[in-house]
Amino acid sequence: MAGEGIKIITRNRKASHEYHLLDTYEAGLVLVGSEIKSIRAGHVNLQEAFVTDTNGELWVLNMHINEYKQAHKRGHEPLRPRKLLLHRKEINKIISEMAQKGYTVIPTALYLKNGRAKLEIALAKGKKLYDKRQDMRKKDDQRQMERAMRDYR
Repeated sequence: MAGEGIKIITRNRKASHEYHLLDTYEAGLVLVGSEIKSIRAGHVNLQEAFVTDTNGELWVLNMHINEYKQAHKRGHEPLRPRKLLLHRKEINKIISEMAQKGYTVIPTALYLKNGRAKLEIALAKGKKLYDKRQDMRKKDDQRQMERAMRDYR
């Protein structure tokens, strides 16, 4: 994702700890003017956000975009549902995969690509507690190996 014209605004770091991330997709967002200004200022939170389908369309819920201070009184509602823009084939594929038991779609990153806000979403399956412990153990082992290699030199 780190290419030319891309500025990462925020990542959902908790997502990879809580879920097994399977497929990722890049989606556009339907926004109002004060929302894009607030996104450019970096006032976004993806921690509790999730994607749902309504009448064959994908919507992101609980994505918090702070109100833009310089906006008029009629700015935007911070937690309003926002429509995702994807190709019809991608939407149909995501909806069919969401229908399977245990699968969900969560946002993993929000970034600006050539001046347009893009949301990276991932098809995910929830992790069990023992999976989380196993991942933490792997990270700790990796850190210890790196320390040992560094100290050995």
